[in-house]
Amino acid sequence: MRRTLIALALLCIATPLLADDTPTIKDLGPRLEHLDYPYPVTLFPVTSQGQSLEMAYMDLKPEKANGRTVVLLHGKNFCGPYWQATAEHLRVAGYRVVIPDQIGFCKSSKPRGYQYGIEQLAANTHALLASLGVDKVTVVAHSMGGMIGTRYALMYPQGVEKLVLVDPLGLEDWQAKGVPWRSVDEWYASELKTSYATIRAYQLKSYYDGKWKSDYDRWAVMQAGMYEGSGRDTVAWAGALTYDMIFSQPVVHEFPNIRVPTVLIIGQADKTAIGKDAAPSSVRDTLGNYAELGKEAAATIPGAKLIPLDGLGHAPMIEAPERFYKALDQAL
Repeated sequence: MRRTLIALALLCIATPLLADDTPTIKDLGPRLEHLDYPYPVTLFPVTSQGQSLEMAYMDLKPEKANGRTVVLLHGKNFCGPYWQATAEHLRVAGYRVVIPDQIGFCKSSKPRGYQYGIEQLAANTHALLASLGVDKVTVVAHSMGGMIGTRYALMYPQGVEKLVLVDPLGLEDWQAKGVPWRSVDEWYASELKTSYATIRAYQLKSYYDGKWKSDYDRWAVMQAGMYEGSGRDTVAWAGALTYDMIFSQPVVHEFPNIRVPTVLIIGQADKTAIGKDAAPSSVRDTLGNYAELGKEAAATIPGAKLIPLDGLGHAPMIEAPERFYKALDQAL
């Protein structure tokens, strides 16, 4: 009943205005203080870089335990709740499911002075799982989470049962392909302009192949509720630092070093590429071709398997849940 009420609440914050079909954006706070998650949230204390931080997470107990744990790693423009339906699918199948918000995102701390690193976020995640008594985990990682999941598998191979990468970032080195570098200040200026309209426009073009459904609104509204509220500066600065992290720390060059069973689930209509908007047209048109990038990654990662999802974009768990669950079950 509680999950149903929270799902309805998420729908309510995305109720469109009759005038222009634009949702009313509520101030959800820099750490989503004014939004309830679908499951109880615990704050894990993280001591990192001389700071005392908090990493929010949800921990779901299985319906009938199979002895396995899955950690679900979120993307750059998403928070833990978008994994809810996937988590329920896994919980019913017998998995314990842990869903963290990374430092710098959503309900977790957003320190202004922090050296964000893919390895650092992977280490934070490992510390969280260790505190929960999880020494072996299946990593299911989406978008930016795919970069963290890749690093996690490289850093802690003995603790990874399987790595499932869902439309991960990091399948190509954007800067090496000709995307110009931009400073944190430039990212920050761009992030300060973030609104529901810019979020929707970006996701429509890059994530959903130009086709928007009302179901997508709740996730765009959740993100906009941080950026358009009282925490705009805090959220925009964290966004700038983490965009710089993603752009400057590619993982593609280390795919041959992965030594854990790996499956890639790739939406064939995905066109996501960080910094593509600033690239020359001759470069821009070559980026984010996930149909080809998925094949290249599967060929590079030892023993990797590829599950292509025709007609789907960057977030298949949102776009076509049943097709995604079928692929996920196959991967696991």
